Amino acid sequence: MDQLTGFQRDLLYVIAGKDRPSGQEILDDINRYIDQPVTHGRLYPNLDTLVEKELVEKGQLDRRTNYYALTPKGQRVLQRRQEWVDQYVDV
Repeated sequence: MDQLTGFQRDLLYVIAGKDRPSGQEILDDINRYIDQPVTHGRLYPNLDTLVEKELVEKGQLDRRTNYYALTPKGQRVLQRRQEWVDQYVDV
């Protein structure tokens, strides 16, 4: 997790909070959170990096739409990150 960018960590949280979201759903959610609009050109290379790191799996919903889901490794990494954050932040 420590080698991911903040944006990639945010993507993991969005994916974890949804049931197999499409790239467009992820983009819509992240754009509600980030001040500057995120483009497809920024989103998809970062999703591909998460897939390459085996934190996220990518599958097909239909011929034009892919879905993304956390892998077991991605779930473990995100859980460890959340436990680390929780020890410092009590919101």
